[in-house]
Amino acid sequence: MLRTIIDRLLLSIPVLLGVLLFGFLLLQLVPGDPARVVAGPTATPEIVAQIRQEMGLDRPVLVQFWAYLERMAQGDMGRSMISNKTVTSELGAAVGPTVELMLASLVWSVPIGIAMGTAAAVLRGSLADRVVMGLSVAGVSLPIFFISLLLIQYLGVVWPIFPFIGRPGPWYTPEGFMALFLPALSLGLILIGPVARMTRSSVLEVLKLDHVRTARAKGLSEIRVVLKHGLRNALIPVITLIGLQAGYLLGGAVVTETIFSWPGLGRLVVGAILSSDFTVAQGAVLLFALGFITINLIIDILYSILDPRVRK
Repeated sequence: MLRTIIDRLLLSIPVLLGVLLFGFLLLQLVPGDPARVVAGPTATPEIVAQIRQEMGLDRPVLVQFWAYLERMAQGDMGRSMISNKTVTSELGAAVGPTVELMLASLVWSVPIGIAMGTAAAVLRGSLADRVVMGLSVAGVSLPIFFISLLLIQYLGVVWPIFPFIGRPGPWYTPEGFMALFLPALSLGLILIGPVARMTRSSVLEVLKLDHVRTARAKGLSEIRVVLKHGLRNALIPVITLIGLQAGYLLGGAVVTETIFSWPGLGRLVVGAILSSDFTVAQGAVLLFALGFITINLIIDILYSILDPRVRK
């Protein structure tokens, strides 16, 4: 297990270097002058030139890249060009709500999706199978903004049970939990469909294998055959799908965060791009890369637990 983790971390180093290069080129290739953004539209050319010198933009590109790597190694992502706050503090304030929303949507939708897909596979061709597949198709097809607005209309306006604007506090406070409910429910309803469909397909394939027939021939109960010999081996592609969905959520479910005024990474990055706040965008790219690397590492560990052959 430790060997697997070390190998995956070593393979992540080139990916991280590539992301750092991309983040650096963001300042070099995007239209507009970062110094002009910092100085403001009314600044004189002399002030802009002075800011360019302070930011090191007048130095050769390789020198700038080396200085950028040194700052990243020290954890210094610079300052926001708009608010003048440190990028670390800006991202730190936004990453908590995003992770909170991501985990809250996954913690209830993934078990339900796996249970629905397994039940549909076992009852293949029955009415329950058709109902599960119909709900899965509906969940995949309906846009997130439609589901969000529908939940707001009925659970926030017609029956004012849950608040739907902002984040008054963390999830473990009563106000924060109530505010988290609708965004997490909206995202979770989108995730159930793909998880259920993938689980159903994977379980159907596994139930055809020889070791499952052998388990049935030994007289094991159908529930034990499905859960112990079928579902465990079928979960590897499902975990891959869940990892991709978690990466999407970590990148910021922009539509959901916008509809519910959720102060997460998605809204922060979109605002930074629209206002040409390139340093915040740089830091967000690096943070997303670290998040994806961490998620992939967790998936590899789960692979090793579910299938010992992966360790070899």
